[in-house]
Amino acid sequence: MTKILKKGSDFMNKKYNKGFTLIELLVVIAIIGLLSTLAIVALNNARQKSRDARRVSDIKQIQTALELYYNDANGYPSSIASGGAISYSGTTYMSVVPTAPLPIDGDCISTENTYTYISTASSTYTLSYCLGGTTGGIEAGPKIASPAGMQ
Repeated sequence: MTKILKKGSDFMNKKYNKGFTLIELLVVIAIIGLLSTLAIVALNNARQKSRDARRVSDIKQIQTALELYYNDANGYPSSIASGGAISYSGTTYMSVVPTAPLPIDGDCISTENTYTYISTASSTYTLSYCLGGTTGGIEAGPKIASPAGMQ
């Protein structure tokens, strides 16, 4: 009992041809791949901007602690250690001095991706840091903060 298939038969109707063709599946996979690539690139840019914003915030917090120290001690500390505290006569202005976030961004090198404090005299200091991109009006690259502000 062989059934002869004709052009108008049930076999040719869509109800028996369920599923996707290989080309349709490849197109969908390609679109998903393209969208995921774009999402990853956007996420990496957001991460870099987040690290730079944290660097600027850390420097401003360290500057604030140093100014509070200066008001009480009539001078800046001779040194501060990353992970240490900024305190004077039992008053703690910053319990933990932050470290620069990793990974290193932009044109910064490993030695520039640290917060380096140098007290040039008891009345001034320099605090060096490095940004991977322009953040808050501050250009990318190695920068210096001092009592006069951030450069």
